Amino acid sequence: MEESLTSDLTEEQSKQLHDLLGNVKLSLLYKASVHGYQASAFHQRCDRQGPTLLVAYNRSGYIFGGYTSVDYTRNEQCITDEEAFLFSFQGKFPVYIKANSGHYARYDNAGMPNFGQQLYFCKNNQPVVYIRGGKSFSFNAERFYGNDTVLTECEVYKVKQSKSVIRKSLMQMMRDHKPLVTSVSRVRILMIGPVGAGKSSFFNSINSIFTGHVTNKAMSGSAGTSLTTQFRTYPVKDGREGKPLPFVLCDTMGLEEQTGAGLDIEDISSILQGRVPDRYKFNPMVPFQPDEQNASRPASLQEKIHCVVYVIDASKISLMSDKLEEKLAVIHREISSLGIPQMVLMTKVDEACPYVEKDLYIIYLNSYIKSKVQEVSSRLGVPVSCVLPVKNYSQELELELNCDVLLLTALQQMLRLADDYLDDVDVL
Repeated sequence: MEESLTSDLTEEQSKQLHDLLGNVKLSLLYKASVHGYQASAFHQRCDRQGPTLLVAYNRSGYIFGGYTSVDYTRNEQCITDEEAFLFSFQGKFPVYIKANSGHYARYDNAGMPNFGQQLYFCKNNQPVVYIRGGKSFSFNAERFYGNDTVLTECEVYKVKQSKSVIRKSLMQMMRDHKPLVTSVSRVRILMIGPVGAGKSSFFNSINSIFTGHVTNKAMSGSAGTSLTTQFRTYPVKDGREGKPLPFVLCDTMGLEEQTGAGLDIEDISSILQGRVPDRYKFNPMVPFQPDEQNASRPASLQEKIHCVVYVIDASKISLMSDKLEEKLAVIHREISSLGIPQMVLMTKVDEACPYVEKDLYIIYLNSYIKSKVQEVSSRLGVPVSCVLPVKNYSQELELELNCDVLLLTALQQMLRLADDYLDDVDVL
């Protein structure tokens, strides 16, 4: 049975650390007096836990430690972490020491934690703190921990930001985003997927987040044939009267398994190359043909697609027909040949799993959703890391925090992939 861990921090000390870290929750992962001072015990409990706070206690009553926002993974790499800091309780309030500019925050190896390869905790699996030469952090050992190297305890806490802080941070990131190539003012993201998977709903959902309430600007629904019959480019504003955000979501007619129905593969090629104008009405029987003027003019990088997103219904993955899967494979090859990055938006996760429907917060812990992510990855040939589960707004009347964070995290990945593409094109 899992032992119950009790923090050695007083209520006042805990409050002061919360003040340093912002609106977070601290959960105790590792306590050396319980789990041992061995590096193996530390890594077993603290690897891949996200941001962590280490708190050490010595014989002289000093309480000190460090924060890192980057996972422990034992990858034998120097870690740059602009958010990392050291702290020490000196007097009434803890002293806060940021890493010096241009220096690594820590070295991530199989040993116990170190900060800047300068300050080592529990070195050689012993209850001691050790300092060696280094310039990552500027501090005085006498003031920092009284020059008493013997530890009486060492604790590591998982630092979990509140969802409201995460949402605010993600939204600000979108506002501040600048495409890597100056000739591109807004990243163009193309949504492709079967009828009813939720392409238009994703735009409505992102638009809702930045508008501040649920909107339904793009036509969406659950009809048997595609409700989207035009190629639409949807810019998103930062609020109803705000500035356009630095991305455009491009919506297409839904894919259908029958030949001569739904979006034509040749149309996708034209869209990718930036030749199809906004509001062009698709004709499943006749692929898009540019007029003579546009046919002779090469599309600019600004007009082309910079990232492709397959929108797949999580509740229907296993029911996908061979013909549709084959059509998606052809599309995947065409996009890959152009070097455009691809990812999957796995929608309707609440309909796929009743546990997730009750609590969207557990989505990344749910074994069924994990299996669906693996299945989509295998079927579409997209890495697991590029399959992101989301829930679009469909029947809701009000915005929901967990839903927003999933949607914004997916959009963040799209912008990152688009940056990779633009960076690669810029090099060429």
